[in-house]
Amino acid sequence: MHTILGANGQIATEIARALYRNGTRGIRLVSRTPRRVNATDTPVAADLTHADMADKAIAGSRTVYFAVGLPLDTALWQASFPVMMRNVIDACERHGARLVFFDNTYMYPQDGTPLTEETPFRPVGPKGIVRARMAEMLLEEMAHGRIEAMICRSAEFYGPENTQSITNSLIFRRMAQHREASVYLSDSTLRTLMWTPDAGRAVVLAASADDAYGTTWHLPCDDARPTYREFITAAEQAADSPIPYRVLQMDELERMMEVNPRVREIEELLPRYGTDCIFDSSKFKRRFPEFRVTTYTEGIRRIVDEITRP
Repeated sequence: MHTILGANGQIATEIARALYRNGTRGIRLVSRTPRRVNATDTPVAADLTHADMADKAIAGSRTVYFAVGLPLDTALWQASFPVMMRNVIDACERHGARLVFFDNTYMYPQDGTPLTEETPFRPVGPKGIVRARMAEMLLEEMAHGRIEAMICRSAEFYGPENTQSITNSLIFRRMAQHREASVYLSDSTLRTLMWTPDAGRAVVLAASADDAYGTTWHLPCDDARPTYREFITAAEQAADSPIPYRVLQMDELERMMEVNPRVREIEELLPRYGTDCIFDSSKFKRRFPEFRVTTYTEGIRRIVDEITRP
């Protein structure tokens, strides 16, 4: 039994699709209000902050995928994520289930340091501290042999459909609304972005390999690492139309934070946009050389095609 926690979030959906394409049926999808992704899925409603609900949701599972997403709300993250992680770890240990934790990069330094699986955690804000705590909680259990698990860590998202990411929100969503696009701090720093369907495929591939457990994997991204200027140029070429944009500098963002709580919630993430993001996924590519990474050109064209489709 494969159980996906965080059902109907973008990554959980991509994991469910990848499992189904690989022949898995009867996938258990868990969230507060789960919906089927595939016809044979089994939705299970549960609040993972309650230990008994987490236990029931995981019972009988062979592999559990923790792909829970929460809105960018610091208080909610602090109150919910560590509790969820503790409950899920305990339930997996109790039922002998493998745990695949889909993680992000919030706990890493945001100073241009090339990021590998060995990069020390150095969070710069409360959300990063929460994510570091979650990862450390699981790493400790793994180190003591109490659970068979892996961490699959992703760079920032971009992707098709309803992908929730800063890149999608500031560029592609505004493009679809015929509004001026925006970029934070700089359009000339190198970016590493994770194509969301690749994330689902890569997680399922890693989870299928017995020798992949017990460690952290950076999920595979295109190493071209375009600047946002180059990224938008590629979107213009795909759309055969100019995409006006502007770079939002820190003084303007600070003024926005004073009146917009949603902008305040991304404050701790801003330093990463003023410097290069070099997310190294070579470890995964060496172990799984058969995995084909979607190029930025391919990904951008697919999103633009969705936007411009009649």
